[in-house]
Amino acid sequence: MQIRALIYFDELVRTNSMRQAAENLNVAPTAISRQIENLEYHFGTQLVERSARGIKLTAAGELLAERAGRTLRELDHVHQLIEDLKGLQRGTVSIYANGASVASILAPALAEFSLRYPRLRFEVTITSARGAIEAVNNAEADIAVTLFAPPLSGTKVRLRSELVYDVIAASSHPLAAASEITLDEIASHALAVPDRSFGARQAFDALFEREGLRLDPVFETGSLEMQKELVLRGAAITMLPALTVQREIEAGQLVARPVAGGMGVRTPVDLCVAPDRQLSFAAGKLLDFIERFMRKQLSAKGRQD
Repeated sequence: MQIRALIYFDELVRTNSMRQAAENLNVAPTAISRQIENLEYHFGTQLVERSARGIKLTAAGELLAERAGRTLRELDHVHQLIEDLKGLQRGTVSIYANGASVASILAPALAEFSLRYPRLRFEVTITSARGAIEAVNNAEADIAVTLFAPPLSGTKVRLRSELVYDVIAASSHPLAAASEITLDEIASHALAVPDRSFGARQAFDALFEREGLRLDPVFETGSLEMQKELVLRGAAITMLPALTVQREIEAGQLVARPVAGGMGVRTPVDLCVAPDRQLSFAAGKLLDFIERFMRKQLSAKGRQD
């Protein structure tokens, strides 16, 4: 069985269209059909049912589809490792991330790292914490950086640090002069928070409920940029890790104030990899760099607190 046949089959499954798969691979549709027939001959069973509405996988086709993508990704990974042995410092690293980890940790780390290794390429996918962990488990990602990650087996936590959510307000806001802010004060002001699908929001709700308070935000949005803009314009306060708005704080536009009594929401930020997968040169270098970057940034934040 040829690798090409698996590549054609995987693209057909991904597009669900013989024509589209052929266009993406820059081959004729007959070439796709011929490779599918080769696979069916190899396995001795029908893999694809064709109709005017497109293609439908048989039970055997579904079984192959589940494994073909991972097999191809692993072959690409082995190819990268072989290139590394030749001393070629190039390649592509796949990173999955979620939440405020993108702005506060991953983006500045990638920017600095890419200047050191300009021949490397990076594919960054923003998803849920669960999606990021599953991507590492399924060999779709080399590295995951997550907040509020669910407990899932199969991944190795290379580094676990902690982020604290402070109250973020415009420098002209009445609360900006306070050294710390109580939950009662937070509840009495217009608030911008994520919607209830976010782990941070669920943690906020639980915190206020434990204290007998009701979280009644004026703004609910899944956009970090929207939250920041509302706060910058003085329409609301929010709760975020200070690192997320470090640029605005340094510019004097925003302030970060701790929640009184040390009651700010705390969340682990995890740097994750697959425990049984050797990383390429590029991914290994980036992993080491992100780990050092996280230790430096988060320890600096701890000294400020």
